[in-house]
Amino acid sequence: MRNICFLLTFILIISCKNNIQKHSNLISLVPNHASVVINTTSIEGLTSVFKNNSLLSQFPENATNDGINRKLNFIKHLKPSEDLLIAFGKDKTDSLQVSVITKYHKDLFKLDSLSNYSVETISLEKNSLTKTTLESEVIYSIVRDSIFFASTDRSLVEAAFKQKQTDPLLTELFKTSSNGETLSVFINTTATKFDPKLFVDDNLNKVQLSNYYFLDADLSQDQLKFDGITIAKDSSNSLINSFKNTFPQENLLPRICPQDSDGFLSFTFHSFQIFHEHLAKFRKQDSIFNASNFESILEAGVIYKNGKQAVVLNSIDASNMSAFFETQPSLDTYREISIHAFDKPEFFLNIFSPLITYTEATKFINIDDFFVFSDDLDLLKDVISSYQNNATLHTSPTFEAMMDELSDESSLFAYANANHLKDILNSNFETENPIITNGFNASAVQFVYENDFAHVHAILQKNKKKTSSNTVYEDVNVTLDADVLTNPQFVNNHTNGQMEVVVQDINNHLYLISKDGKVQWKKQLHGKILGKIEQIDINKNGRLQLVFATAHRVYVLDRNGRDVGAFPLKFRDQITQPLSVFDYDKNRNYRLMVTQGAAILLYNKQGKIVRGFNYKKAENTIATQPQHLRIGRKDYIVFVQGNELEILSRVGKTRVKVKNNLSFSDSGVYLYNNKFTTTTVKGDLVQIDANGKMSSRNLNLGEKHGITATSKTLVTLSENILHIKTHKVELDFGEYTPPKIFYVNNKIYVSVTDLQAKKVYLFDSLGKPIDNFPVYGNSTIDLDNIDKGKRPEFVTKGDQNSIIIYRLE
Repeated sequence: MRNICFLLTFILIISCKNNIQKHSNLISLVPNHASVVINTTSIEGLTSVFKNNSLLSQFPENATNDGINRKLNFIKHLKPSEDLLIAFGKDKTDSLQVSVITKYHKDLFKLDSLSNYSVETISLEKNSLTKTTLESEVIYSIVRDSIFFASTDRSLVEAAFKQKQTDPLLTELFKTSSNGETLSVFINTTATKFDPKLFVDDNLNKVQLSNYYFLDADLSQDQLKFDGITIAKDSSNSLINSFKNTFPQENLLPRICPQDSDGFLSFTFHSFQIFHEHLAKFRKQDSIFNASNFESILEAGVIYKNGKQAVVLNSIDASNMSAFFETQPSLDTYREISIHAFDKPEFFLNIFSPLITYTEATKFINIDDFFVFSDDLDLLKDVISSYQNNATLHTSPTFEAMMDELSDESSLFAYANANHLKDILNSNFETENPIITNGFNASAVQFVYENDFAHVHAILQKNKKKTSSNTVYEDVNVTLDADVLTNPQFVNNHTNGQMEVVVQDINNHLYLISKDGKVQWKKQLHGKILGKIEQIDINKNGRLQLVFATAHRVYVLDRNGRDVGAFPLKFRDQITQPLSVFDYDKNRNYRLMVTQGAAILLYNKQGKIVRGFNYKKAENTIATQPQHLRIGRKDYIVFVQGNELEILSRVGKTRVKVKNNLSFSDSGVYLYNNKFTTTTVKGDLVQIDANGKMSSRNLNLGEKHGITATSKTLVTLSENILHIKTHKVELDFGEYTPPKIFYVNNKIYVSVTDLQAKKVYLFDSLGKPIDNFPVYGNSTIDLDNIDKGKRPEFVTKGDQNSIIIYRLE
């Protein structure tokens, strides 16, 4: 395989969730020759991650010569309802084969909307299999016992359900899979050589590090994070078992490593003698080195900077080690640190290879517990000055942020800055430097050995530039599969108390996107969503559902995008206003109000018509979305129809009679200063109290104006004049969205967006612009504190097919 790293990374992103313990019967069907097995329930999720991740999106499609993209093409037509296992392996001709295993349902593999495909049934001795030709690629599939098995290799399909011995290690490793929103991938390097290059030293990359890997991963727009285990059966053939019977120590090498280093390699052990014996066994050499001289060494490693290297030893008994090394003459002194000659440049190769292969160490220094060896005098001086100036990696905010995701103690630790990471990634490609790693200033992989296996932790993370306080910066930018149709908005994630984004594209697909930019799922709808998506708790158990209407449907979706109960409700006549959701007594006995022209229908949360709601059909088309407002202990349902403002009770009877007939605007009805408040098309502000008394005043609003209000704050926009309470803001001339009010962290924010200039404006309650606004945006915004931090975030439409989440700092 020409490009191992690309294939591994591509396979790694093919998953959003896992819970493989539920389907151990699927694991038993994995072909024995499989070198990689992964799991997914969201095909859309893999597409989104690959498209939006800063690194993965750069990988060229023709990066492998095994035609993996072509072989995987049919997977995008699958609609799994549960876990989907994807197995990769090479056949006897060394050709890559792909197999897919999942629970069968009738809509799993539907190609009706395609024109270039054919389906053929092939009879077997006891069963039949299906041969599907799709875009010149042939896929064979079979269904038995409600399990679907498909592959590009017919022989694998024919043998799929024949009894075979499942590797017990594979089964046990899959049982360790976490149940969160993570990726899982199993790699067997013994079946096929499948070792991605993880280190800058190519000599180290050429050795077999381990046999089996099982990783959970969390992949977002600017981060790839992996956690799992690795196991090597034969300690004499796998480097990782050199750490057997040793205890990981804290990696202290960052305390001596300059901040601007390209990277480092660190490995630790509690007993040098035990470690050296295992390492000699791996190299198939006799251990002739006198280990007693190095018993105080608990860590060794290499610093990489500008093409130069320095070997580092960390000793808990530096005075005795000094006596061992400092028989060498002093060549120079820098900042009161002696620089000594060293006459054994191949010393560390002989002791530590293949972990250290540096053979040019001609000088060394001793600083506190560290001994640093190199042939480059400037690098040694840089180590001295960085250490004395407290400017090492250990004090770097970027490195500290990365270490928050990793363990302090590890057996083997490799760190890379952006340049170093670029060299490592691009060493897996034949083409020259296809991957750009700008911004990935701190990445690492570590192995923590424990009882015949090692924990694996790795992170590749882009560091966002946060300047001073009171700034706003682009946090996430997500590209959809089609142009954006609706304004993106935040919804609550009841599993973690944070927030996510929902948005619809022009193909009527609804997306749920995490705050990190990952597409959780994508669902086809029958039409455009009307207005805002609401959330309800149908079962009163803290689990929230999305509820909304399209022109002919009322949907209730659970957290995974699945329809709930009797929903969606289907309507022959067109729904003309957004769905209104009422919870009169805050007891979660919801009422769903559907508006169809001049008619109103009221449903309960089971999707049944509510008896006793007696509103008769309006005389004119209802022009605004019905709202539930409360004054004191009384409930009011309000909306505009024709020239009348209707104010109803819960049961649909007129509660407040409004005598005056006015040409109301379509700006909506609000409760402001305990009065029902709206405007006329002429721009007059109209207010009605609970007794039906009406007052009106001219606000000099133009015909195309917008208003919004809370109980004590009124905001109007007319032409380019924005009024927030009594504060006037003069904007540039443009095409503005109606104003919106947000109350977050005890502060009022008011936003408008100039669709012509594509600028988002944000003001406080005094009409003062928030610092660093306007910013780029192409729709109204939704603003909230989505991660429970100190400052809020907001989401808006970016380019035609993208959304942007901004963060205020």
